[in-house]
Amino acid sequence: MKEIIKILLIEDNKFIRSGWEIALSNEADFEIIGSYRSCESAFKNKSIENADLVLMDIGLPGMSGIEGVKYLKEKFPEQIIVMCTVHDDDEKVFNAICAGAVGYLLKKTSPDELVSALRDAYNGGSPMTPSVARKVIASFQKIQLKSFTGDKIKLTEREEQILILMAQGKPYTEIAEIIFLSLDGVYYHIRHIYEKLHVHTRAEAIAKSLKNRLIQPPKKQ
Repeated sequence: MKEIIKILLIEDNKFIRSGWEIALSNEADFEIIGSYRSCESAFKNKSIENADLVLMDIGLPGMSGIEGVKYLKEKFPEQIIVMCTVHDDDEKVFNAICAGAVGYLLKKTSPDELVSALRDAYNGGSPMTPSVARKVIASFQKIQLKSFTGDKIKLTEREEQILILMAQGKPYTEIAEIIFLSLDGVYYHIRHIYEKLHVHTRAEAIAKSLKNRLIQPPKKQ
């Protein structure tokens, strides 16, 4: 018996959303547990907690798809998120991937290709249409070039200390107690950390600081 993949859809165009529903409902191993026109409406519903995979548009009303990805990865880090959109410009593609999406498909993707891509994503792959994959590679090459020519990220001793505690999963109130600083003081340093790393969330700050070897991975207890 095949494992059932629970899928949640977020797309403001009702015709496209309906097309997704029809294509995915015909698959025995897929179960659509929610279908919404915006991130706001999806996130209000408890069904979001049970989704194995989220298929989402970028150009949504209100909260954008990229913001939606960041929210979901903060709340449900194990969720698999695939973007499906008409946009294929470098910045949107790169931002979506950096935010936590594992795949990026264009809306002209056929139903059969969509089904195959979602199975691929669920099984550990990163499905992308060829034109999108090329743009992702180009974006990473640009970033890599900047890393060779740009200034090295420099953190203060206090900022590094806070980042290490953040990576250990410590809540901000506990961090304040450990380093003998007020909670406002901790937030002050975190804002500066985010600015230096050019990130917006705790998860992004930890990932980037580990990637750039600003801190060491936390030791297993």
